[in-house]
Amino acid sequence: MTLRWRKSGKSVESGSCVEVANHLGAVRDSKNPSVVLGVSPARLKAFVDALKAR
Repeated sequence: MTLRWRKSGKSVESGSCVEVANHLGAVRDSKNPSVVLGVSPARLKAFVDALKAR
């Protein structure tokens, strides 16, 4: 499976780029793309929801 990565528009503006894979189970720092953090979709959603609530 080939992962397609995307960045938040806000990440691109600030230079702090966190990318999420197309299947929402992988996260990486665009400055160090060889390291990928695998997370469950439910945990990733909870994390994003918590960020949005701030």
